[in-house]
Amino acid sequence: MKKFLLFCSIAFFFACTSKEEVDLIVYNANIYTVDKDFSKACCVAIKDGKFVAVAETADIHKKYTAKEELDAKGKTIVPGLIDAHCHFYGLGQNQQVVDLVGTTSFDEILEKVVAFQKERPSNFIMGSGWDQNDWEVKEFPTRFKLDELFPDTPVVLERIDGHAYLVNQAALNLAGITEYTFVEGGEIVLDEDTNITGVLIDGPMRMINAVMPEPSRETQIQALKDAEKLCLDYGLTTVNDAGLGRETIELIDSLQQEEELSIRVYAMVANYPENLDYFLDKGIIKTDRLNVRSIKVYGDGALGSRGAALREPYSDQPGHFGAMVTPVDEIGALAERIAASDYQMNTHAIGDSANVVVLRAYEKALEGKEDRRWKVEHAQVISQPDFDYFEKGIIPSIQPTHATSDMYWAEDRLGSERVKGAYAFKNLLDKAGLVALGTDFPVEQVSPFLTFYAAVARQDLENYPEGGYQMENALSREETLKGMTIWAAYSNFEENEKGSIEPGKFADFVILSDDIMTMPIDSVPNLKAEQVFVGGKQMK
Repeated sequence: MKKFLLFCSIAFFFACTSKEEVDLIVYNANIYTVDKDFSKACCVAIKDGKFVAVAETADIHKKYTAKEELDAKGKTIVPGLIDAHCHFYGLGQNQQVVDLVGTTSFDEILEKVVAFQKERPSNFIMGSGWDQNDWEVKEFPTRFKLDELFPDTPVVLERIDGHAYLVNQAALNLAGITEYTFVEGGEIVLDEDTNITGVLIDGPMRMINAVMPEPSRETQIQALKDAEKLCLDYGLTTVNDAGLGRETIELIDSLQQEEELSIRVYAMVANYPENLDYFLDKGIIKTDRLNVRSIKVYGDGALGSRGAALREPYSDQPGHFGAMVTPVDEIGALAERIAASDYQMNTHAIGDSANVVVLRAYEKALEGKEDRRWKVEHAQVISQPDFDYFEKGIIPSIQPTHATSDMYWAEDRLGSERVKGAYAFKNLLDKAGLVALGTDFPVEQVSPFLTFYAAVARQDLENYPEGGYQMENALSREETLKGMTIWAAYSNFEENEKGSIEPGKFADFVILSDDIMTMPIDSVPNLKAEQVFVGGKQMK
């Protein structure tokens, strides 16, 4: 009898100790894994920053024991959300300057600039976020009131899309810009008397950039940390920053290595000669948190500032076609050079003319090359025959909130026929087989839940228009969640490490306040990321 009891005790001991020890078990959850079957689960086990088990039933405790456990109390869990196109560092920079987002008049802008200068006096004033389309009088502002208020201090106010500045005379003088200055790929806007209004679109902005004071390293670090906090608060665990210089990329890498920055960054290298010479020669740079393997090129400008390059004139500005920021022949040469490397080419293209230039250059440069996953960033206005280019492995990287922000005036710009090829997300998905979804923040708000809502409902927060905007191009909830997770990861060559909740992948996940897949769609904008994990570590 004693031998029998001893045997039972030993058996029980080994049964208990044979369980694999992990760092964290999350159970009692409603998990959308976003795997190939879009399957559901209730529990996960995490070790060394990765998922080691994903269970459909609650028997995960039979195999694993954990240092820590989390009862999700039935809450919905999704993979860590990915913003496939944003300006992460730019978002952080905006926290350091005058915030003009949401201003409803030029007078309000002036009030904000004056108040900011009183609170934080500076010898070079910068602000960002104005949009004349949100004003009662939807016309570009002029510099003259700024000249009166700040006759000697340069003022540079960036439009929300990043494709136009409003500057005062002091800034024009500093940059050497006059009414006779010519810069290719943009416009120095003049009034009827050929006076400079102070609005600079695309190309001429570079002359202002050249005289802007460089931020200190401390300011740069603070900007990155401010941006990370905003992103993590919304459940974003990976951000695709669309255009960074070498210095900023190296700063991000150093902060990540020092555990000062936790968010994962897919960094598109800004298309400047010095950047291309360095990164294309160096090759792909990849760590667990940083991925540098693409070049960001600007094809044209933005529709809101009439800088997007169109095949036919703007419907609301006869004779005006917009402009290519990067000349057509240079787009082709860049495509050939990048195709000879391991890098992706990710090109901003808004207008139908810019899109076809980019798509033709891609087709030519990629002939005979497999699995390059080049992206068209925005793919916003496409001529109907040109959708077929996306059947050839080109990935549309699109931003659903652009549709719901622009829908009030897009038809004025494009006309009733051409607008049918704009914001055509479902059409792009059908041709490409996937779409990568982002926000383009700080052009739009950071919230990925607004992305989800705009993609599915295609309405603004007042439920306008009734029935949704061009609903033939709405995405389903499943398609939208994939676009914010596994398809975005695929577009980054990262589908084997993130984008779904599966064993072997990074334990990046978000616990939501409600079930994003079943809750009323008009409640999704109010959804909260209650807890956010990156590599199994709670960030929020």
